[in-house]
Amino acid sequence: MMTETGTLFLHPDRNLAMELVRATEAAAIRAVPFIGKGDKNGADGAAVDAMRKFLGTVDFDGVVVIGEGEKDKAPMLFNGEHVGTGNGPACDIAVDPIDGTSLTAAGRQNALSMIAVSDRGSMLDASMVFYMQKIVTGAEGRGIIDIRKPIAENIRALAKAKGKPVSEIVVAVLDRPRHAEFIDEIRSTGAGTRLMLDGDVAGGINAALYGTRIDMCAGIGGSPEGVATACAIKALGGVIQTILYPQTDEERQKGTDAGLLFDHVYDADTLVRSDNTFFVATGVTDGGLVNGVRRLGPIIRTESIVLRSHSGTIRRVSADHLAEKWLDA
Repeated sequence: MMTETGTLFLHPDRNLAMELVRATEAAAIRAVPFIGKGDKNGADGAAVDAMRKFLGTVDFDGVVVIGEGEKDKAPMLFNGEHVGTGNGPACDIAVDPIDGTSLTAAGRQNALSMIAVSDRGSMLDASMVFYMQKIVTGAEGRGIIDIRKPIAENIRALAKAKGKPVSEIVVAVLDRPRHAEFIDEIRSTGAGTRLMLDGDVAGGINAALYGTRIDMCAGIGGSPEGVATACAIKALGGVIQTILYPQTDEERQKGTDAGLLFDHVYDADTLVRSDNTFFVATGVTDGGLVNGVRRLGPIIRTESIVLRSHSGTIRRVSADHLAEKWLDA
């Protein structure tokens, strides 16, 4: 498309994915010294600095629509920050140098570094409302699930669509006090739960990936994570539905002033209004989606997942990095 001044805005192309994965790899590697040390802000700060440095070398004009850190008062790549060389495609980006800072600090599984990208102006800016109710499934849930219905109805409908008994359905849910009754409702159907300490982006992706043990991811989680997850779901052919969940009247008013809709179901196409999205994630600690960073003698090994909606591809990238190159980098 053309701007008013005639400048061509190119769509993000396939080469961008491999550039972005360098940034998530760098963030993950820099977070490693903080794993299990109890310093989540230190881990996040190191990851942010590394991600910002590598993003600065990428040939694109990226604007951070969904930044990181405001909710946790941690260092951030802030909303509205421009990243990249300024050349190439104009993009919206969602970043989380560490999705799971508490997991990293505690030395627990499922922490990862992630970036999601879409065409400029296509990503919903939900930053005024920190939380949203979500439900995510694979393609079998299309036309079947409805976030406005009780979770028990959705579980039974999904089980029928997948041709399996309800007792074999597994629902991923963040392990939070707010979900106590919700978890009871899930278990009352005979379905099982996979309780997550943090990191519902990975939970949502695993619910949409073929061949995983998770059939559905549901509950209340971060709005920024929901939009980032939508970029991945569009590449996986899965289903995501969300409803914004303001905590206060003030937050609702700020959301209304920003043009956000309440009591409204946002799906993948309204969370991200683009058919050309990327999602890139590198493991910080081991998890069900990707393995964490490993030091193997002189080698640092990373594992990443790269999803692109335009081609509907899922790539896993294993990379070995010479450790000596990172000592003073």
